[in-house]
Amino acid sequence: MKYAITGVDGQLSGKITALMFDEVDADQLILITPFPERIPKENIAAWESAGAVVRKADYSNPDELAKALQGADAGFMVSAMTVGEVRQQQHRNAVDAFKNAGVGRIVYSSGFKADEEVPASVVIVDHHATELYIKQSGLSWNVFRDNLYLENYLYAFAQIALDEGTWRTCAGDTPAYLVAKDDCAAAGAQLLLGHGERNRGYNITGSEAVSVRQLCELVSKHAGIDIVYDSMTEEELYSYYDSLHVPRQATGDFSQSPYLWCSDDIVTNEAAIRDAFLDNKSDDVELLTGRVARTAADLIEGAARSWNLNKA
Repeated sequence: MKYAITGVDGQLSGKITALMFDEVDADQLILITPFPERIPKENIAAWESAGAVVRKADYSNPDELAKALQGADAGFMVSAMTVGEVRQQQHRNAVDAFKNAGVGRIVYSSGFKADEEVPASVVIVDHHATELYIKQSGLSWNVFRDNLYLENYLYAFAQIALDEGTWRTCAGDTPAYLVAKDDCAAAGAQLLLGHGERNRGYNITGSEAVSVRQLCELVSKHAGIDIVYDSMTEEELYSYYDSLHVPRQATGDFSQSPYLWCSDDIVTNEAAIRDAFLDNKSDDVELLTGRVARTAADLIEGAARSWNLNKA
C-alpha cells in the first residue's frame, strides 16, 4: 500500500507526513510539494534516505500532479491557499489528477460545516464546492472538516494584539469549538491509513468551547500585558485590516501584509463565530484518534514561547 501526501511544505501536510512515518514504512510514502525549496534540505535528505519518494507538482498543473501521484493507492489532498475561484479550480484539477493517476481513495482537508447548503464564510464556499466535486468523481473518499485553528488565534492574532495592546475582531462573545492543528493532522492521518467509514465526512472540533474574548484574556494573562478587547462591526474590521495592508481578496498584494490570509477570509470567519455557526461540538477527533481534542489551555504555553514581547 502506497500513500501520497500533497503540500508537504505546509504545516498540516507536514504534520501528517511526520505521523505517517511513524505508522508505515518510508518506502510506502510519496511526498508531493509545489515548493521543494521551502523545505529544509536536511528534511528532504532524511525522507529520501529512509526510502520515501519526494516529487514536485502543483495543483495548477494537473498532468504534472497526476504523474507525481503515480503508484499511490490512497492520497491526502490538502486545501490550497488562494481563496475563491482560483482555489476551486485548483481543487478540481487535483481531484482529476487523483482520478487519472488511478489513486483509489482520496482524503481531503475541508472546513467545518462545508456540507451545509449555505456556507458560513468565504472559505467554506470553496470547501463546499470541492466536497461536491469529490463526491461526483467516483473515487472512494473521506473528508475531515476542520473548525478554525486555535493556533491562528494564539500565535498570529495574539502577536498583533500584543504589539498593539488591542485585540480587534467582530466575533463578539460567542463561543466556538476551535481546534488544534495537531488534532486535525492526527485525524487526517488516521483517515489516510484507512480507518473510519468510507465515503463519510468527519467534523474536527475542539473539546471545549471558547470565545475570542476568552482567548484574548488567556493571552493577556500569560504575557503579563493588558490587552483591550475590541469587538467591532465587520466594516470597521475590514478597515482595520486595510490599515495593516492586508488585501481584501486572496488575489491581492500580500507584500506588506502580516498574514497569509486575506481580510475576506478573516472577517467572514470572525462573523461566523459571532453568529454561532462554529459552536457545535463533535467527538470525531476522539473517535478517530482515541484521544480527547486539545484545548486552548493545552496550547498556551507553547504559543507563549513564540511571542515577541519587545514591542509590548
